[in-house]
Amino acid sequence: MKILLLDKNHPLITEQLLAQNFILEEDFTSSYDEVCQKIKNYDGIIIRSRIPLDKSFLEQGKNLKFIARVGAGMENIDIPAAEELGIQLINSPEGNRDSVAEHVVGMLLVIMNRLFIASQEVKNGIWKREENRGDELLGKTVGLIGYGNMGKATAKRLSGFGCKVIFHDILPGLSDEFATQVTLDELKQSAEVLSLHIPLTSETHYLVDKTFISEMKNDFYFVNTARGKNVETKSLVEALKMGKVKGVCLDVLEYEKSSFENIEIENEDLKYLLESEKAIVTPHIAGWTHQSKEKLAQFIVDKIVASHC
Repeated sequence: MKILLLDKNHPLITEQLLAQNFILEEDFTSSYDEVCQKIKNYDGIIIRSRIPLDKSFLEQGKNLKFIARVGAGMENIDIPAAEELGIQLINSPEGNRDSVAEHVVGMLLVIMNRLFIASQEVKNGIWKREENRGDELLGKTVGLIGYGNMGKATAKRLSGFGCKVIFHDILPGLSDEFATQVTLDELKQSAEVLSLHIPLTSETHYLVDKTFISEMKNDFYFVNTARGKNVETKSLVEALKMGKVKGVCLDVLEYEKSSFENIEIENEDLKYLLESEKAIVTPHIAGWTHQSKEKLAQFIVDKIVASHC
């Protein structure tokens, strides 16, 4: 089988697939149109996020048997078109679930205990204790939306902090030793911390908007390591200013480029987040550890080999 690699990934993908007698070609620079012209020559594609694989693209891949996305999200692929054309879709959410979970916990500890603020103050010769009094995770009710690989890994860690973890998911019967499944209304009534672990779909676009926030009974901390467009930033900023949202931890932004490589739009809401002591913003790196880079690649290789050798 001949496979086209469109993004740079861990070298183990190339090493192990070559050892299994796959034919590999790397192309990290060609444009969408250039790749479209030659995609018919390949049996498989391995991608991250550089090029969108829409229906037009897929229809030109007349010999495509699979698309492997090194990561979890599949929103840059026209999934219905791929399924209609009989193209297998492979991803590897197992590879970065642990790094995402640790990032969630890390951001919460930083924001709730004012660690970054207090550290910067001391480095600047300012010694404030009462003003930097923290807020404990112990005893908090944490609500997760989405209970796949990322949600489960996050629940496991937060349960160890003595949190009561509840979650809402569109699939039934997912409760386990770390978290209890509830309706969305029940989650809104109880959660003191809210964390998103969902894909970006037409149903989850702007899931957290003004109405959603107003329906949360408690003032709450908010974490998003899923997709930026799951959240209506304007409404989140308003709630942060009002105190309804006590602090925000954002690894993803509504204003990111589709490739996740940089900010696409700058406005007053983004400016407020970047300047606020109540906000932590990181550059889409929750799943971006040294260990996850290798694990993401290994899961992809294992799945390709299992299906096509």
